[in-house]
Amino acid sequence: MVADPLRLDAFIPFRLSVTSNLVSETIASTYQALFGLTIPEWRLIAVIAEDEGTTQQQVGRRTRMDKVTVSRATIALVERGLVERRPHSSDRRSQSLHLTKSGRDLYAAIAPKALELERRIFADFAPEDVVAFSAMLLRVQQATLAVRDEA
Repeated sequence: MVADPLRLDAFIPFRLSVTSNLVSETIASTYQALFGLTIPEWRLIAVIAEDEGTTQQQVGRRTRMDKVTVSRATIALVERGLVERRPHSSDRRSQSLHLTKSGRDLYAAIAPKALELERRIFADFAPEDVVAFSAMLLRVQQATLAVRDEA
């Protein structure tokens, strides 16, 4: 018996990746135009806003961004005066990241725009479909981590 051929348009990981890239590109163009931020920079600001004092390593784990991307975003935001590094209270090799007043102000301006973009993307979906989709994404993430850990 011959296995079914791989067809990218029917291959869920491919479709998920393409959709994710499309959403990210749409958001990135908005953030770039309005605030001069890249997606990694915005993600870093958002993570710090939620978890003040986080480290670059923790940001990488949470966002799945690689070390170089997190480092470059951190450097850019420190240079712009939006993020500051402070000595980490329990790990001398690490630094904690904090938003400056300008960083907090920028986050306060961007967060409503992010929620508006999300609302616009999902405007034609029933609320219960959005809840189910969000739950499914979490399940896919957990299943993927389990498969990766098996390898």
